Amino acid sequence: MAQLKPGSRLKSAVCDTEVMLIAAPGGDVDVTCGGAALVGIADEPPAGATLASDAADGTQLGKRYINEAGDLELLVTKPGKGSLASDGTPLTVKGAKPLPASD
Repeated sequence: MAQLKPGSRLKSAVCDTEVMLIAAPGGDVDVTCGGAALVGIADEPPAGATLASDAADGTQLGKRYINEAGDLELLVTKPGKGSLASDGTPLTVKGAKPLPASD
């Protein structure tokens, strides 16, 4: 995949998942959903792409997914059956920041 830019909208080629890129690392990154590369929101998915059984954990609406380094962040704007990954490593749901104690 080409270099990603924050604010870009992408969609899965194999399920209903749509995401918005919040943060991206400086170089090229291969981001997939359901085992297939994400495509631009207006692009037509490649013919014959199917959901990989090992990448079918699903995505959750409104959740932010990040890579292990924390420099890639995607916001799910439409959920689907595929799971998100970056360079073959599954992305995880970003946890909420703890609130300060109010003692």
